[in-house]
Amino acid sequence: MRTCFGSPAFFLLLVMMSVPCFAQPAPPSDSQPLPRSTPESQGVSSAAILDFVKTADRDVHSIHSFMLLRHGHVVAEAWWKPESADTPHILWSLSKSFTSTAVGLAVEEGKLSIDDPILKFFPKDAPGTVSENLKSMRVRDLLTMTAGHDNEVNLREESDWIKAFLAHPVPHAPGSHFQYNTPATFMLSAIVQKVTGQTVVEYLQPRLFTPLGIQPPRWDANPQGISLGGYGLYLKTEEIAKFGQLYLQQGNWQGKQLIPAQWIAQATAKQVSTGRDTTLDWGQGYGFQFWRCRHDAYRGDGKDGQFCIVLPELDAVIAITSKTRDLQAELNLVWEILLPGMHDKPLPENNPATTELSQIVQTLTVDSTRD
Repeated sequence: MRTCFGSPAFFLLLVMMSVPCFAQPAPPSDSQPLPRSTPESQGVSSAAILDFVKTADRDVHSIHSFMLLRHGHVVAEAWWKPESADTPHILWSLSKSFTSTAVGLAVEEGKLSIDDPILKFFPKDAPGTVSENLKSMRVRDLLTMTAGHDNEVNLREESDWIKAFLAHPVPHAPGSHFQYNTPATFMLSAIVQKVTGQTVVEYLQPRLFTPLGIQPPRWDANPQGISLGGYGLYLKTEEIAKFGQLYLQQGNWQGKQLIPAQWIAQATAKQVSTGRDTTLDWGQGYGFQFWRCRHDAYRGDGKDGQFCIVLPELDAVIAITSKTRDLQAELNLVWEILLPGMHDKPLPENNPATTELSQIVQTLTVDSTRD
């Protein structure tokens, strides 16, 4: 299983180096909650949801929140205390999917192309000797984690993250070698800031967050004031679900096209092979900062089990926050318990299961011995 960075020590150092960064205040807006519905009215079994919640509570060490959308309606939601519906949760690498979205919007506005070379944006930051591979590295290669590196850039001793990235050896031809690379996502954030004059979080506020009813979120920045891009974003569970629903709806929200449908098709398709066991979810390929899943689904995901799972064939979205080391086991519960509970047509209401579910979600708490 991959991690966000080359080593835990490196990860902790980056967190220490980062500083909070918030979008500029936006005009007050309605929180725009998603519509609620009973599970059965949307073709979902309450018994399956109940089984999922019980099993996750018992086996996921530890789950923090869960929300299931079907046909655009919230049919299940749960928070494990002290987590709550109003508490933003750290997204870790799920932040990457939002950075990808910012790139797509900047492309749509003509500010850059995914085939632009990276050095076009930072000519003064290039190393003294520029390799042919570095010259050929494109925005597309950052999006697909195929920058050409053998490992992630170590920023521990660096004061300038852009220069450190560009100075890192590029032994592989960009586009030819998948290597999970959080600093590459930081570079995407830096490029968006370069071409727009705004941090990623500032740029996304009027284009994405405000239309979704999301107040300016926290997105940590590096010492130079650039949104971290690959991590550092905090959102509420329902806000994660809204993002997934927007992608499920091909970028359309309440009649307005927020994200080009063509970009969503590219970003969520398999762009490169991840070269892993194809029986697992991390072996299904990678798009533009989105992972492909089994069951013809795709997801944004982050360290400790932060998930935004989109299932186009089932017209469903699942948002999960947690703190677990076994991300595959967490996904397995979705496939093994929730998916069989989804049906094409409405089901008869199951009052006993619905009642038990509503009672259980009131008592859920995070087991601090596991967290």
